[in-house]
Amino acid sequence: MGAPSYVCQAVSRLVGHSGVFTEGMVRYLRVTDAHPPVQSHLSPSTASEPRIQGWCPGALRPMPSGDGLVVRVRPTLGRLTPLQAQGLAGLAQQYASPVLELTSRANLQLRGVCPDSYPALINGLRALGLLDERADVEARRNLLLSPFWTESDSTPAICDALNRALGAPDAPALPGKFGFAIDLGAQPVLREGSADIRLERLGDQVLVYADGATTGACVPEAQAAHIAIELAHWFVASGGVINGRGRMASLIQRHALPAPFTTTPVPEVPAHTATVGNSATGMVIGLEFGQLPADTLHQLAALAPLRITPWRGLVLEGLHTAPELSELITHPGDARLRVMACTGAPGCTQALGPTRALARFLAPLLPAGRTAHVSGCTKGCAHHGATLTLLASEAGYHLIDHGTAQSTPDATSLDAAGIAAYLEQQQLHAPYV
Repeated sequence: MGAPSYVCQAVSRLVGHSGVFTEGMVRYLRVTDAHPPVQSHLSPSTASEPRIQGWCPGALRPMPSGDGLVVRVRPTLGRLTPLQAQGLAGLAQQYASPVLELTSRANLQLRGVCPDSYPALINGLRALGLLDERADVEARRNLLLSPFWTESDSTPAICDALNRALGAPDAPALPGKFGFAIDLGAQPVLREGSADIRLERLGDQVLVYADGATTGACVPEAQAAHIAIELAHWFVASGGVINGRGRMASLIQRHALPAPFTTTPVPEVPAHTATVGNSATGMVIGLEFGQLPADTLHQLAALAPLRITPWRGLVLEGLHTAPELSELITHPGDARLRVMACTGAPGCTQALGPTRALARFLAPLLPAGRTAHVSGCTKGCAHHGATLTLLASEAGYHLIDHGTAQSTPDATSLDAAGIAAYLEQQQLHAPYV
């Protein structure tokens, strides 16, 4: 059976041909989206300026997209029991796309949910214990955890205290993307993750500090959640929320921190390199673009409890041998670990081109140690840090050698062949490998 016409058109656009493409290019630029093309809601005058929603989808507040509703599930402690994992896989197969997505906030999301199926999906999530009581509580419960937490490092107790405080009547009215990073291992691993208030181990105490700050408050473990919530209240009271949006790093550029958060320097630590392989917690596995087929989730659920990583992978809790499943990335040198890409067109109405097909093409071309991000629009949802970035546009792809989707391009209007030629030319001189 031949490829659907919209797949042919997408691949042809990537490789710069008007109507045909070679079998070799299809092998590198295979498009696996099973969704038909959609009409963009963006007018030509605004297509290059994506809508900034200012909030993340939830289960109780799904987000409409080009392929249906996006329903995001936020498991407690970033962990799925085998029963929850099996149940979630079944719900995806019945009510959504059969491929779940892992996010950089260590959540899972289901795409392609039809409005008519949504109530049944919600009932299923509630039965599995994967649903908050109310949408406002769900929106505030943005907790990013190190996937290597243990019972003895106080992560469960601190998370429980934060969840209760964020669900209380006097909880701070935080914007939708505001979050907390609970990173209590011997060395922090979440500093590259999106968060506004960070909690890290410092000796036998917890350092609580604002994202972007160089100092914080060092307190006993029992006080850490309370102090973090106090900092969140200060954020709101100091004008950190503007039109329903706001981030801590922006506020502290305008306002001095409260005195208690200026007492202890934030220590410098080596950057954490996310990889796959064995860990004390269990086997760390990767998935291409964080895509997790429901069938694979069923198989993994039979092996171990699952922890979701902010690197769009999983930790198989207590398991120290990698399962032999073709969808899993288990070797640290796998080229697929070097590329990141959002949903892209046609699944996202704000994307100006396909993304994942190009990312697959680029992966084997990148030198070891270098990463690439392919973004469908300037929001750069898949990755917010500086790296080699390809940005879809109405005239091809813009290339930023080391920056984000908002950075000024170093080359514009390229197709896949042009990008490959640029990389070949720059490889020996790249300062960021």
